[in-house]
Amino acid sequence: MARTRIPAVLAVATAVASTAVAITLSAEAAPAAQDGMRVAMQRDLGLSAAQADTRLSSEDRASKADRSLRKQLANRLGGTWYDAGRGRLVVAVTDNAAAATARAAGADTVVVGRTEAQLDELKARLDANLAKSPRTVPGWYVDPTGNKIVVQSRGNALSAARAFVAASGVPADAVSVVASDEAPRKLIDVVGGNAYYIGSGTRCSVGFSVNGGFVTAGHCGTSGASTTQPSGSFAGSSFPGNDYAFVRVAAGNTPVGAVNNYSGGRVAVAGSTDAPVGSSICRSGSTTGWHCGTIQARNASVTYAEGTITGLIRTNVCAEPGDSGGSAISGSQAQGVTSGGSGNCTSGGTTYFQPVNEILQVYGLTLVTNGGNPPTTTPPTSTPPTGNCTGASYTGTLAGGGTAIQPNNSYYQTTASGTHRGCLSGPAGTDFDLYLQKWNGSTWANVASGTTPTNAESVSYSGTSGYYRWQVHAYSGGGSYTLRTSRP
Repeated sequence: MARTRIPAVLAVATAVASTAVAITLSAEAAPAAQDGMRVAMQRDLGLSAAQADTRLSSEDRASKADRSLRKQLANRLGGTWYDAGRGRLVVAVTDNAAAATARAAGADTVVVGRTEAQLDELKARLDANLAKSPRTVPGWYVDPTGNKIVVQSRGNALSAARAFVAASGVPADAVSVVASDEAPRKLIDVVGGNAYYIGSGTRCSVGFSVNGGFVTAGHCGTSGASTTQPSGSFAGSSFPGNDYAFVRVAAGNTPVGAVNNYSGGRVAVAGSTDAPVGSSICRSGSTTGWHCGTIQARNASVTYAEGTITGLIRTNVCAEPGDSGGSAISGSQAQGVTSGGSGNCTSGGTTYFQPVNEILQVYGLTLVTNGGNPPTTTPPTSTPPTGNCTGASYTGTLAGGGTAIQPNNSYYQTTASGTHRGCLSGPAGTDFDLYLQKWNGSTWANVASGTTPTNAESVSYSGTSGYYRWQVHAYSGGGSYTLRTSRP
């Protein structure tokens, strides 16, 4: 299915990815990452190497102080920010006692009239009324330095912005309306199975994200051809004989280790282990969406009008023109990109895929993956517990700063709405935190947390069906912990 001529193919499967709570790393802990950051800071912030080192060090100290003070100040906190000029953390507080606590931790302070929670609540009112936001308002945000909500407004339409604020029930004295020439646009996630366009408008489908771009079918474009949505160009292409290509995307496009399942979600890619003949395989493409079948043969040859392609994966999955280049996946393992075939998705057909590992090897590419993801089938879990933290029990040992995922370094699925509860107990004199995370289709997101400055946390969250997991973090101190959980 050459772009839209050679019979099209291919698909993608099911999975899900994980990200943990971010933990600040010192320069010593990640030298390679810090070297890259140091170079970028010199380029973009106009710093010398010594100035970049100094700033990284002071920002690291500020980050640690910020986390600690947030726990201590709680509802007396008005917000925090890093003052680059002074190289110090600044903490907004609502009373003098809180200011003394912040100064004792090495931060500068300012006394304000609103807490951070109050500012967040005011912003939430604007969010709730976003349907009535004027087109001249590109956005709004909490500004801790001014202890207000900033509402942006293009042109001379400041009065329209103020009317939106008033209609949202936000006091005028809590808002700063500022002129702005921002015109935000969506930056594109590069996801397998999504459409992209070549030259004057020929359409193909993304195969799999790799470092710097994505792989796709070679018949979709020749080396040097430009692409849009995402923007980029073919850095390499081979057809016939082979049917593979590498598209290097422009800045602002983000390769994502996932495939579009055309049911409102994404399937995460965990690797590229070849599946045996007879295995199930699914493909994703921009014409016909998501379809599945089985692998009938490997190292197959097929002859198109343009020539013979060798070393392909033969399947009984259907595909149509425009699906070309799209992802084929078995479980969470990338298999290939759609080359061509016969038939259609009404009567069925045969589709051939160019193996992805050959493409990675030829161009020296690395597959973008999302590991540790929920599979297409429900994982084994313990008997659903009942009661208030009287169900399943998990234990472990963490060093200071360490994290652990429960249940048993995995996750659980609930098919009903209801309350998730977790009760964590760590060693006396330590500070252990607890997070409940939910899979949102592309990553693990925190939906509830217990982060008091103690060794014990209790979390309760009313949620809908989906995949969930608990994360235990030894913020300060280490030792053995016990986590008891219950779920719907």
